[in-house]
Amino acid sequence: MEFFKYTRTFNFMGKSKIAMIISILLVVSSYAILATKGLNYGVDFAGGTIVQVKYDTDAPIKKMRLALKDNVLFDGASISEFGSPDEVVIRMKTTTGNVTQDIGDETRVALKGTGNFEIRRVDIVGPTVGAELKEKGIMSLLLAVLGILVYVAFRFEWRFAVASIVALVHDVSIALGAVALFSVDVNLDVLAALLTILGYSLNDTIIVFDRIREGVTGSKNVELEETINESITRTLARTTLTSLTTFFVVFTLFIFGGEIIHAFAFTLLVGVVVGTYSSIFVASPILLWFGFDVKNYHNKLAEKAKREAEKQRMRDQFESGVM
Repeated sequence: MEFFKYTRTFNFMGKSKIAMIISILLVVSSYAILATKGLNYGVDFAGGTIVQVKYDTDAPIKKMRLALKDNVLFDGASISEFGSPDEVVIRMKTTTGNVTQDIGDETRVALKGTGNFEIRRVDIVGPTVGAELKEKGIMSLLLAVLGILVYVAFRFEWRFAVASIVALVHDVSIALGAVALFSVDVNLDVLAALLTILGYSLNDTIIVFDRIREGVTGSKNVELEETINESITRTLARTTLTSLTTFFVVFTLFIFGGEIIHAFAFTLLVGVVVGTYSSIFVASPILLWFGFDVKNYHNKLAEKAKREAEKQRMRDQFESGVM
């Protein structure tokens, strides 16, 4: 079903220079934020302890901070609301080295007198395990990018592969910059969001590239810029509906999903917007700048068809017994 019909071709490539300047500024700004402010690694990667506490009324956070202040075990701990006013999370960057020391019992003792509460969860990640998770997380991102590079190069051409990788690096860089800017805790859920962004952005880019390849193959027009504009215009209805649907779903998760999914939803929210933008204004213009030759591509297709026809002719001769 087609909700949007366009009677003219939009000149997307005419705005590509302005778009690329904006993209470069965003990427450079993201790296500047990452270099100066850095990522705020959560317990999964940095190691530490999380204690989830639920009160029967609104959690007295100020009272809790005063109660924990005198205990060395909770030195530097942060307390934040977790989904609802009566539930909070205590985060500590350190873990206890004493195996006989129960952090849940220590929390109960420290918070005694702040109200009626229960300890709902205690998660402890050692620094060695955190470092291992971080290393494997980075490796998973690199392997995903490498796999995408090989896949796109095999399915299309090396210029398409490089263009798609540049777009993916663009999307992940801006998403990480936003995560660093707003001090979002980088845990496994943020890593999952980054991998989801890779898949979402690549899917969008592949659809545009498919249309470009169809346009290049089926048209006698050798002007690549016009072909790209026509191809993007043909996919614009699909891109608009898919992106808006995904955006509203992720935005709903971000608003109503609670603290436990907040980091994932925020990262994915940025990725959906940037990924949709990059498939049009980053990946496609790179094909132009890399000098993709439509006429040469037509010649390669003609030579390939000729070779296939020759193979078929020889196969037919062999089967009929004529050599």
